[in-house]
Amino acid sequence: MSLAADPAPSASALRLVVAAERLFARDGVEGVSLRQIAAAAGSANNSAVHYHFGSKDGLIRAIFQHRLPQLLADRRLLVARCDLDDLRSRLEAHFLPVLALAEDPENHYVSFVEQLQRHERGSARDHLDLPPEGQRSSDELRADLERLLADLPEPLRSLRIEQAQTMAVHAAADRERAVDAGVVEVPFDVFANALLDGLTGFLRADPSPATLQRLDASAGAGEPPERPRLL
Repeated sequence: MSLAADPAPSASALRLVVAAERLFARDGVEGVSLRQIAAAAGSANNSAVHYHFGSKDGLIRAIFQHRLPQLLADRRLLVARCDLDDLRSRLEAHFLPVLALAEDPENHYVSFVEQLQRHERGSARDHLDLPPEGQRSSDELRADLERLLADLPEPLRSLRIEQAQTMAVHAAADRERAVDAGVVEVPFDVFANALLDGLTGFLRADPSPATLQRLDASAGAGEPPERPRLL
């Protein structure tokens, strides 16, 4: 499903999308009923979500459709200007639009994604059905990180990439909640640069002898880490 293929939602449908994003971000996917979403959107029709989106999964996809176009457009501009051979520059091009989105007090998208990822870990259902453009962006980042971190042995490289993406989501979601609560302690530039510095250092860090020893001991055991589908 292409982002460009879907028509703009009606005003009533958009109110449902915005309300659902906020409630999912706060209470989790399973912690919110469709009736609550309709009420929060100011709709007297308890079947409003079914009418516009068919199901909760359809509403989740609509949240992605609402947020991803601008995020991906900003990311494409930054990727075109960044140094693809510089790890920090590549991380900045991918994550800065996410961090900027979290700075908007009217937005709850990053916290919504964080809740969705938590839900996915304990569920057989697959809600994180990113449109192809979103999945492509995540796959392109991963391919570049694997190239830039080629000196790290597997499965350590894949594990580090997964952990860095998870840390970025949690840090952005924490920032988003602080912005929403009006308790931001450091300016955005400081927050963003400190996070990008930290992720770069984490990914580049030489593995300790203890880590390498355990990698050798566990070689061939278990499944490789699942590739997170971020944002």
